[in-house]
Amino acid sequence: MNRSETSALLTEYIDYLLEHSDAEHPAWNMELARSDKPNNWNYIDGCMITALLSLYEETGESRYLDASDSFVSWFVEEDGHIKTYDPGEYNLDNINPAVNLFRLYDLTGREKYRKAMDLVRSQLDTHPRTKEGNFWHKQIYPWQVWLDGLYMAQPFYMEYERRFRKMEGCLDSYRQFRNVERLLKDAQTGLYYHGYDESRQMYWANPETGHSPHFWLRALGWFTMALVNTAEAIDESLYYEYRYLQTMLENLANALLPWQDESGMFYQVIDAPQAEGNYLETSGTALIAAGLLKGVRLGFLPERFREVGARAFDGIADRYLSRNEDGSPRLGGICLVAGLGGKTHRDGSLQYYFSEPVVENEAKGVAPFILAYTELLRAGLV
Repeated sequence: MNRSETSALLTEYIDYLLEHSDAEHPAWNMELARSDKPNNWNYIDGCMITALLSLYEETGESRYLDASDSFVSWFVEEDGHIKTYDPGEYNLDNINPAVNLFRLYDLTGREKYRKAMDLVRSQLDTHPRTKEGNFWHKQIYPWQVWLDGLYMAQPFYMEYERRFRKMEGCLDSYRQFRNVERLLKDAQTGLYYHGYDESRQMYWANPETGHSPHFWLRALGWFTMALVNTAEAIDESLYYEYRYLQTMLENLANALLPWQDESGMFYQVIDAPQAEGNYLETSGTALIAAGLLKGVRLGFLPERFREVGARAFDGIADRYLSRNEDGSPRLGGICLVAGLGGKTHRDGSLQYYFSEPVVENEAKGVAPFILAYTELLRAGLV
């Protein structure tokens, strides 16, 4: 379909999701739908609210702000307490939804959002770290750093430090990216491994390097967005650090290029397109599309990457944006979840990444697809 057709269907799709969602029953959270548990403060919803706020900022349509404010306000109480959130759980995923508090505070002036930021920031004061200084991904994953965690925590950390703490922790945030570059980047391809175990004790970790076996697409997408959003949040007076995050982003963008399929999309395990069971995956492709398009807009990336991001967006729309038999819109091709370790012995193998469920209408794919769309809108390409 052409972009005007994609735009019309996507707008209808967003409205459909909003019409069928509230804070307790988000239609875009397939993990919640499968769990049969009450909703909690989580990064899946956080990603969707980020996308809706981006739509509001670009279109000025109040329904996107109203939906975001209503959703987050249900969790955030007047004293800044956040329902279901426990800083002592030490889970970086739970930092991510708080990045929306900055925008909502600026747009609504609600003091409770400012208080909630302080609560979330308090987690980072005592969050366990590796010896190199990086936050553990979660307390239940000791000594481990995952690419996902850079997206989940660092944009919030950098912006909070810049806005409210006179940049006190900005260099700490920056150094965590440099550690990841040193420890998780593959010298041959320029790609980054999904995870790293400092202790070298996990069954999925290389006993010499500590990194996991493969390059998972969504992890690379999270990391692309982490670099863009953290570079956006840093104060430009930290000129060297500001520029170096952009250098890391451009190096990663160049490393991704050889693996873009002729469709515009990327594979679930990005460097193994011929492997049996591999497939073109929506969420990671959308994150890369959004990250590249935003990176170009902010001047972090050369103009040539705009077409790379646009092709990725179009590839998703052509393959996976469609209608159900009842006429309702849907977006498919989304890996539900993937990780390392845990109760199900996730070993980071190709077979593992191909075995996780592929679903529709999940915010881990829907939200970055919307973010890429808003970047195309900003660029006048829709």
